[in-house]
Amino acid sequence: METTVDKPQVKSRGLGIGQIIAFGIVLAVIALFAVGIQIRSAKPVEKGLAPQFTIPLFSGGTFSLAEQRGKVVVVNFWASWCVPCRQEAPILESTWRKFKDRGVVFIGVDYVDTDKEAMAFIEEFGVTYPNGPDIGTETSRAYRIQGIPETYFVGKDGQLYGNHIGPIDQATLSAKIEQVLRK
Repeated sequence: METTVDKPQVKSRGLGIGQIIAFGIVLAVIALFAVGIQIRSAKPVEKGLAPQFTIPLFSGGTFSLAEQRGKVVVVNFWASWCVPCRQEAPILESTWRKFKDRGVVFIGVDYVDTDKEAMAFIEEFGVTYPNGPDIGTETSRAYRIQGIPETYFVGKDGQLYGNHIGPIDQATLSAKIEQVLRK
C-alpha cells in the first residue's frame, strides 16, 4: 500500500514587481523630502565668490554680474507685492544716485512677480537703476534668499562681502557700500 504525503506549498519570499515599485516610490518621496529640507535650511550666501547670473532687463538688454568686475555691485531682491520693499525702494534709489559715479552698480532682481506689476512699481518709485525679472527663480536660488527684500554686496573682485535680510535703512546701506569700496 502506497501512501502519499501532500507536500506543503512553499511560498516565494521574494518581492513582487508591485512591491518593488511601491518601495521605489516611497524611497523617491523620502529623498525629495530630504532635499527640500536641506534646501530650506541652507543659509543665504554671505561670502566667497558671488554666484554669477545674467538676467533680462525690463528696460531691454541684459545684466550680467560677470561683466561688472572692477565695480562694487549691490544686488537687491524685491517684488511689487512686498510691503517692506515699498519702504526701502526710495532708500535704494537715493543711495544709487549718491554712489553711481563712484563705481557702484545697483541691480534689482524682481522675485516671483508679473512684468506689469513690476514695471508699475519701478515707475511709482522712480527707480532708475537696472531691474529685471528672476526667470524661474534661478538667481534667488543661487543666492539662497530667505525672503524679500534681501540685499547682497559684491566687491570689485567679485567676492561677496555680506548681505542684509529685510528692508535696509539709508545709514546701513551707505556704510556697507563705503566698507566694500575700501576693499
